[in-house]
Amino acid sequence: MSESYDLAVIGSGPGGYVCAIRAAQLGLNVVCIDKRGAHGGTCLNVGCIPSKALLHASEVFHETKNSASMGINVENVSLNLKDMMSYKDEGIDGNVKGIDFLFKKNKITGIFAEAKIISSNQINLTLHDQTEKIIEATNIVVATGSSSASIPGVEIDEDTIVSSTGALSLKKVPETLTIIGGGYIGLELGSVWSRLGSNVTVIEYLDRIAPGLDGELSSQFEKILKKQGINFILGSKVKSTQKNSEGVEVHIENVSSSESSSLQTEIVLVSTGRVPNTKGLFDESLGIKLTDKGFIKIDKNYRTDVEGVWAIGDVIEGPMLAHKAEEEGVAVAELIKGKPGHVNYGIIPSVVYTNPEVASVGMTEEDLKGKSISYKVGKFPFLANGRAKVNKMTDGFVKILSSEESDQILGVHIIGAQAGTMIAEAAVAMEFEATSEDLAHICHAHPTLSEAIKEAALDTDGRALHM
Repeated sequence: MSESYDLAVIGSGPGGYVCAIRAAQLGLNVVCIDKRGAHGGTCLNVGCIPSKALLHASEVFHETKNSASMGINVENVSLNLKDMMSYKDEGIDGNVKGIDFLFKKNKITGIFAEAKIISSNQINLTLHDQTEKIIEATNIVVATGSSSASIPGVEIDEDTIVSSTGALSLKKVPETLTIIGGGYIGLELGSVWSRLGSNVTVIEYLDRIAPGLDGELSSQFEKILKKQGINFILGSKVKSTQKNSEGVEVHIENVSSSESSSLQTEIVLVSTGRVPNTKGLFDESLGIKLTDKGFIKIDKNYRTDVEGVWAIGDVIEGPMLAHKAEEEGVAVAELIKGKPGHVNYGIIPSVVYTNPEVASVGMTEEDLKGKSISYKVGKFPFLANGRAKVNKMTDGFVKILSSEESDQILGVHIIGAQAGTMIAEAAVAMEFEATSEDLAHICHAHPTLSEAIKEAALDTDGRALHM
């Protein structure tokens, strides 16, 4: 007789494990299946958590070397990359053990196995010892996440041509690092290795970096990263790569002129996006429909075409963000239990964890212009913020977009220190449909960086106080 559950979640990344926990809280008998052998998915094991550990460690290293202006003189600052990687691995281990504890606390069964859905309520599991078994579940949630994508002519070997996974575990600091793709992941990892001493070049197909950002933020971001020593080749595509005794030769073509060029580099990081993990997940007879890009088709309540099978996170369309997957995991668990699960997709923050950080929520100026929405702009530079000035964190600004007609906040964009934390205030304000006037009336503690949000809100009406 096969094991039977109320809910089987396939994938224990942020979407999957949160879905499992919320469902267990609601009284369901839950099993969570993951093929990795450790809970947490890409995010905790080879993504969000280890990258943030290296971002933090490299920032501390860089600040220690450049702290003389604050009266801190440290001689012979050196890097022990092996110990830095151990620090990163300790952080991963602690977070993974935290999920193990939460599963035990909530009486969730965890199974490490390759899963294949063979019917609307049956899953075939191939365990790590290659034995197989079938389990049954009234509901199945697919939360298998995504993997790094590559491009034609470039073969990832995780040695000299690496994905984000390989870039988190390099054995030494490369003299030169070339990044294909100017999106969030590539820029974060480029920042890490640049601070540790690598000469970093970013090749981006479009004419600007981080193309999803508000255009003004993207432009300022590029200037700041250039000042930090990162090089950019924009409006260009990589045609092929060729390994040689010195590393890799990268062949480039300008998108507009078709002019060809090449550069020699020690390591290539391919950061050209991610693709959903759906290969081999469904029996062919099941009838799960996919989009042209391989995402699972769902209705507005995350249901697939097969009754009882649901999907969340990176395997469905939308921003590939851990916190978006978490919200969907909670929503699905509540929908399965008959509750009104809901995600507000208009208010999902995005953050680039460079230094300074870049954070956005809501619509950009380009979005508003495209929809012919009349809007006001309020901006405030950190150069005019007392805390930022004394802490030497003056790069960047806060930008607030609000309706010309109603003053309701439509988008907030921040480039500056702690932007990823400060964006939460904007998200809360937007969730409650606040106006820029509402935000301007809120007393902000002094001296804090978040005062720049209040000042930007005031500036939508032309009455910022400190500039």
